[in-house]
Amino acid sequence: MQFAPARTLPTRLGARAVEVAPGVAVTVVIALVATAVSRFVPALGSALPALVIGIVVGAVRRPGARTAPGVAYSGKFVLQLAVVLLGVQLSLSSILVVGVESLPVMLTTLAVCLLAAWLVGKALRIPSRERTLIGVGTGICGASAIAAVSPIIGAASAEIAYAVSTIFLFNAVAVLVFPLIGHALGMTPHAFGLFAGTAVNDTSSVVAAASLFATSALGFAVVVKLVRTLMIIPISVTLAVVEHRRRNAGAPLTARRLVGLVPWFLVGFLVVAAANSVIPVPGGVHDALVTVSVFLVSVALAGIGLSTDIAAIRRAGWRPLLLGGVLSTLVAVTSLAVLAVTGQL
Repeated sequence: MQFAPARTLPTRLGARAVEVAPGVAVTVVIALVATAVSRFVPALGSALPALVIGIVVGAVRRPGARTAPGVAYSGKFVLQLAVVLLGVQLSLSSILVVGVESLPVMLTTLAVCLLAAWLVGKALRIPSRERTLIGVGTGICGASAIAAVSPIIGAASAEIAYAVSTIFLFNAVAVLVFPLIGHALGMTPHAFGLFAGTAVNDTSSVVAAASLFATSALGFAVVVKLVRTLMIIPISVTLAVVEHRRRNAGAPLTARRLVGLVPWFLVGFLVVAAANSVIPVPGGVHDALVTVSVFLVSVALAGIGLSTDIAAIRRAGWRPLLLGGVLSTLVAVTSLAVLAVTGQL
C-alpha cells in the first residue's frame, strides 16, 4: 500500500524547487561575484565579500515575495549543507597526527576564548546569541563555526552578519600582524604553522598569513586549522543541550532526546569526514568537492546578507566589535603562551 505523502513527494519537491529558485539564483550570482573578488584578493576569501554584497544589495532592494523564500532557503538549508561538505577537507589520519600535537593549544585557546566571551560579553551587555557567535567564531573556525551554531541557537540574520564581519575584520589584522610576530620571536615554520592554525580563523586568512611568513609553514598551518574545525561538534552538541533545557524549563534530558538534539548536518559532517578517510577519492574530485563546499558557504552568506536588518546592526553598536578584538587578542596570546610552555616556540 502506497501512502499519499510518498505519491505526492515528487510534486511537492517540484513545487518547492520552483518556489525557491528565484531567490537561490540571486544568492548564487552574488556568490559568483564574491568568488571572482577572492581571486584578486585571496586573503579576503569569498565568504566576506558575499556577505557584504548581499547586505548592500538588500539595503537597496529588500527581497520581495518572489525571491524571499529562496533567500531564506540559502541562508538556512544551503548553510547547513555547506557544513556537511566541509567534512571532505578532513581525514582520520590527519586528525590523529596533527590532533595529538595541536590539541593542548586548541583546547586551551578555545577554553580561554569561550570563558572570556561569556565574562567580557556579559560585562559589555552584549546579548547572549551575539556573544556566543563571536565566541565560537573566534575560538574555532570563523564563518564555518558560526554557520554550524546559528541554527542551533536561533540567531537572527543581523546577528550572524555582525559576527561574521567582526571575525573577518580581525582575521585581516592577523594576516598582517602574525608574520611580523613570528619573525620577531624567531619562530620556525612548523611553530608558526601551529600558531597560525590555532589563532587565525578563516582558512583563506590562515593561508595568507602562513604564506607571508614562509611557504614551508603553509601546509601544516592549513591542516591544523582543518583539525580545529572538529571542535564545532562538541560545542554544537553542548549548545543544543543548553537550548533544550532553556526552552523546556529544565525538563530531564533522556538519551533519546539527546540523540534527537544532534543536528543532522553535524552527523553529515562526520560521515563525510569518515568516508573521506576510507574511500579513495581522486584528487580532482576531492578538489572539486572542497571548492563546492566553499562556494556553498558564500551562497549561504549572500542569503544572510540579503535578509540582514541593517538597523539592528546599527543598534548593536561598538560593543560586539570590542568583544571580537579582545577575544582575538586573547586567543593569539594564549596560543603563544602554550607554545612557549610546551617548548615549541
